[in-house]
Amino acid sequence: MFQFLPFTKGKATTMGGAPSREDPQLSDSDEEQSEEEEIYEDVEESVEEKRRRSAERGPKTPSSVDEVDAMLKALKLKYNPNVKNPVKLYHFVAGDTPQAKGKWVTSEKLTSYSFRKTSRMEIDNDEDGEEEDKSDEEGGDSWWILSVGDPDKIRAKVKVSDEMQLNGDQRRVDFIACAPTRGVWAMKFYADEDYRAFVAKYKDCLFENTYRYEATDENRVKVYGKDFIGWAKPEVADDSVWEDAEDSLSKSPGSATPLRANEDLREEFEEASNGGIQSLALGALDNSFLVGESGIQVVKNFSHGIQGKGVYVNFDDGGYRGGSSLARSTPRKALLMKAETNMLLMSPMNEGKPHTTGLHQFDIETGKVVTEWKFGKDGTDVTMRDITNDSKGAQLDPSGSTFLGLDDNRLCRWDMRDRKGMVQDLAAASGPVLNWNQGHQFSRGTNFQCFASTGDGSIAVGSLDGKIRLYSSSSMRQAKTAFPGLGSPITHVDVTFDGKWILGTTDTYLILICTIFTDKDGKTKTGFGGRMGNRISAPRLLKLSAVDSHLAGVNNKFRNAQFSWVTENGKQERHLVATVGKFSVIWNFQQVKDGSHECYRHQEGLKSCYCYKIVLKDDSIVDSRFMHDKFAVTDSPEAPLVIATPMKVSSFSISSRRLFSET
Repeated sequence: MFQFLPFTKGKATTMGGAPSREDPQLSDSDEEQSEEEEIYEDVEESVEEKRRRSAERGPKTPSSVDEVDAMLKALKLKYNPNVKNPVKLYHFVAGDTPQAKGKWVTSEKLTSYSFRKTSRMEIDNDEDGEEEDKSDEEGGDSWWILSVGDPDKIRAKVKVSDEMQLNGDQRRVDFIACAPTRGVWAMKFYADEDYRAFVAKYKDCLFENTYRYEATDENRVKVYGKDFIGWAKPEVADDSVWEDAEDSLSKSPGSATPLRANEDLREEFEEASNGGIQSLALGALDNSFLVGESGIQVVKNFSHGIQGKGVYVNFDDGGYRGGSSLARSTPRKALLMKAETNMLLMSPMNEGKPHTTGLHQFDIETGKVVTEWKFGKDGTDVTMRDITNDSKGAQLDPSGSTFLGLDDNRLCRWDMRDRKGMVQDLAAASGPVLNWNQGHQFSRGTNFQCFASTGDGSIAVGSLDGKIRLYSSSSMRQAKTAFPGLGSPITHVDVTFDGKWILGTTDTYLILICTIFTDKDGKTKTGFGGRMGNRISAPRLLKLSAVDSHLAGVNNKFRNAQFSWVTENGKQERHLVATVGKFSVIWNFQQVKDGSHECYRHQEGLKSCYCYKIVLKDDSIVDSRFMHDKFAVTDSPEAPLVIATPMKVSSFSISSRRLFSET
């Protein structure tokens, strides 16, 4: 079962015309002001009445004095024009179910906020639900937090990875608070200058927390470099490349079917799996594959999704020198090769870590493991944390024998042939060793995490420090371009076929980077082919709203954000998809690139897009991916979306018909 929630600017609809979950604007209407006046009068009358009755009874009791003083203090706060940093505070109350309508309620009609420094231990303890440690020991790690109310009624961390949603149009900030008041809150500012002052201070605190430097122009240059100053000050960045990209997109052959605002997803197939699905290997030809704990389920590719063929291959069905070790491991990575007749399977050595010293080559046609490869260099075993194809379309090459490998400080190409071009002797007792065909072993400090290849074999690599490095197809020794990090590790990276766009995944946001630049001769290039200089545009961030991030769950993180799949020049990717817990989140690529899009109005700093659609499943999602572009039909602008949970796989087609009503 699933629920589909299409979002536009904080609004959601659910399947079957159910009540929508809304994120209403926070405004002070005349009716609300009138209500406040009535409340004020009621409180005032109540105070006078208590005084009269108290006088009649004689001396005031301590309890009545305390009560009156509390009311007078509340009135003084509420109507004192000298309150520093005044805001109105709201709290979001969710519905009983994820698809039920929630609402914003007023928590305090007048309160104040401040940014203050505290110990890192204190805020971490709050997140762990442990007792607070208010001591900020000398030499400790100080940390800026947002404090709302007195004393510290609401607190929120100031981190790029946290969900602080700024809305200048409404003079509003939505955020998720730390324990013990964990939940979604919103502050409404009374004047534009108050809102702008908050944003300026917030950005300075964010910079200091992220990079441990004071927020000065000199330190911003030190962190980002002169060429990337637009990342620190997006208002001075050259965004013309985004506009050029929009123009080229509208003229490209792949854009013949324009994206429409009323597109929705329709579930076509739902297939039960034979075992717990660990990974999804989509094919561009006849079949796709669900890799489980004990084997591989083969499914058929159709124009409306994937459907079972009734074929399941167990890993322990014999076939490799008395039994493969694959039957005693759980593959976490599957890579199709040789015109999708072979599959490389990686199983981590230790639970929780991706590294491995080898992989299994699985022949799909025979249903058997034909080789257990080892990674080796100069006679020494080495580890790899990830593998990928040489290029976006390499899995379709029937003669392909090489693939790319990545480890913490290694980037290389492996060859399944020996140095003389002959297939290795697979009968060797110790097992064949892959040939280190090309690559570089960096001395230290790169902390590579993930990578992806373009249509021509160029490589984008994401790192623990948040950097994304671009390597040309001809050299892995030195990056042509290195984009700075924003403070969060890159856990997954994807790149378009033409290499013009990079999509990085972090735990709490996605980062979209344009690699296009114009060289000194006036030629348009990408950062894979040369140094980009100082005409570098600021990236755009893709985030969940504070409400949806809270509903997704504290420990649910963004995973495996990817572009839709094309493997030929002239075709343009149309959507982006990522997984967060039970959510599959879809963005319209063209909309994200459109600088005039409503999400970006009145924003300060890096532009963040909150317009997306959500498919909600009943179980945690393993992976969400679009099928190959060839499976897009004439009445749909996109190939089907495939969503896999441990026990089921579902296919959705995009339709221009309005299947979900808004209320």
